[in-house]
Amino acid sequence: MKKDFYSEYFQVEDKHWWFVGRRRILLALLDRFLPEPPRPPRKILDVGCGTGTMLRYLAAYGEIQGVDADSEAVHFCQMRGLENVSQLAGEAIPFADNSFDLITMFDVLEHIEDHSGALREIFRVLKRDGMLVLTVPAYRFLWGAQDEISHHKRRYRASEIKQRLHEAGMVLIKLSYFNTLLFPFIALIRLGRTFRRRRAEELKSDFTLTSAGPANELLARIFAWERHLVARWDLPFGVSIVGLARKKA
Repeated sequence: MKKDFYSEYFQVEDKHWWFVGRRRILLALLDRFLPEPPRPPRKILDVGCGTGTMLRYLAAYGEIQGVDADSEAVHFCQMRGLENVSQLAGEAIPFADNSFDLITMFDVLEHIEDHSGALREIFRVLKRDGMLVLTVPAYRFLWGAQDEISHHKRRYRASEIKQRLHEAGMVLIKLSYFNTLLFPFIALIRLGRTFRRRRAEELKSDFTLTSAGPANELLARIFAWERHLVARWDLPFGVSIVGLARKKA
């Protein structure tokens, strides 16, 4: 991600409708698909933890550890008072085989050149029957300024994620598009912005399009309401994709 946008994420991650809605959907999926809390507590790793908001929520499910490739992200996590966060020094995850019961990668895989290798690393550090929960952006035609700001390598179709998880040795539990209800409006806005933009210096984050207020709260409620749908069914299209998979020996 461009360095100067980390401070923006730090400011909006707790309240912007996209983060709020996505967070409620992901927590609903964890509540539905995670088994009862084990003893001792489950070990959780958030790969690409960003500025750290999700770490605080994931802590309700076990002992949480965060890693991120960017020192700026680690810095902002520390500003939140999060101590179990470290910087990745390369492509390898710095933990032993079979270390974690749950690994999360929320909008991370699209940043990684060798995404297949990254999933193999996830498989390595997951315990047997451990679970991976990941999200990625959907559909190449939705590529826009936010993808460039975030240094994305690609956007995905659900079939591609299914194939990558299978090749990494994972058994798929659930695979669904989400951010479906707002998809037509987001697609129109993204395509319109891409058509109008001509120069790289005109890059502006999508998060600047909505400020705090009634509109932001309404969008958050609409987006978050999808948790009732995604927890039960696999939605056929959307702005993003969520996948849950388990490691089998």
